[in-house]
Amino acid sequence: MNATPLVLAVLDELLASAAPDERGALWHLAEQGRELDANLVRLPPGAGVGEHQEDALDVLLVVLSGGGTLRTQGTGTLDLSPTTVLWLPRTSRRALEAGEDGLAYLTVHRRRPGLMIKPSAPAAATAPRVVTPPAATAPPAVAAPPTAYEGGEAPCMLDLVCPECGRLSADRAPRFCSACGEPFPER
Repeated sequence: MNATPLVLAVLDELLASAAPDERGALWHLAEQGRELDANLVRLPPGAGVGEHQEDALDVLLVVLSGGGTLRTQGTGTLDLSPTTVLWLPRTSRRALEAGEDGLAYLTVHRRRPGLMIKPSAPAAATAPRVVTPPAATAPPAVAAPPTAYEGGEAPCMLDLVCPECGRLSADRAPRFCSACGEPFPER
């Protein structure tokens, strides 16, 4: 099967058409069968992305407009300006801060399959065993009989699950699913 190249977006047009106070991901790569993820992100003046670390993926960051700084543990502070291309190796700690003109950038990285919440499997002989911690006056704890593994996340995280594909978002305030591109409901 041969894939056909497509123009997916014109970044200058996306930036120009966004509301002046709009921040976060303005566009993301959402084509089926892709092996990459990409996001167009805009931060208003003085806004930032707190210190974080990506353990599994290298990220390529290309500054499109505005400016700012990138703080790292290894190199200190790096200045960001249009046409700057950064490699953010996996396991590097970093934080971004937009300058007085804001900051717009494109990130590209290998696609990582999302965490899916699926129905629990039938109990198996290797199911986790639950051990009750001993109370101060109770006899030593003994392993309870095997129970079925329920899986999933706590109910308070259900608003982070994509209603379309079931992927759990790592973002605490998701706007779009990074797996299928479906918008999350308004909160």
